[in-house]
Amino acid sequence: MTGTYKDEQAGIYLRLMTPEDTDRIVAWRNTDAVRKNFIYQELFTREGHERWVHTMVETGKVVQTIICDLATDKPLGSVYIRDIDRHHNKAEYGIFIGEADARGRGVGTAAAKLMLRYCFAEEHLHRIYLRALSDNAQAIGSYEHAGFVREGYLKDDVCIDGVYRDIVWMAAVAKDTAAVERLPE
Repeated sequence: MTGTYKDEQAGIYLRLMTPEDTDRIVAWRNTDAVRKNFIYQELFTREGHERWVHTMVETGKVVQTIICDLATDKPLGSVYIRDIDRHHNKAEYGIFIGEADARGRGVGTAAAKLMLRYCFAEEHLHRIYLRALSDNAQAIGSYEHAGFVREGYLKDDVCIDGVYRDIVWMAAVAKDTAAVERLPE
């Protein structure tokens, strides 16, 4: 990440994740408020996260950033791309807002826009896609405001706690960068 990715209006910036973020990420991902919105809902461990860093981040299959408060540098959550496919120039998007006081105030939307700008400008990716649980209306609305569009609806696609759940498939494509181009530098 060579550029500066900040949004003055939302009061956030992105920085690359460091080893010092491990305990915070594990704690955030294990809260019910965060975990309930993920397809993978198993509890995280320090060892599991360190393995993720070693096998995914260090190998270039993942770029994970920390969303920070612009005024205080306080970490608020994480936004990342995973399964980076250099042949087809695409990756899967993910985000979570770990701090309860940062939820519901546009941090996720702003972070998504910043990450899309990074993906298209620095990673030279063509397509960023995501999967969201269909009942997570707040996240889906945030993704749409950031520039993602709905592409599909997958009925009973995942089984969580013995219950089949529907998935909304969304994507943002580099050539459709209207939302990204409006971002402040």
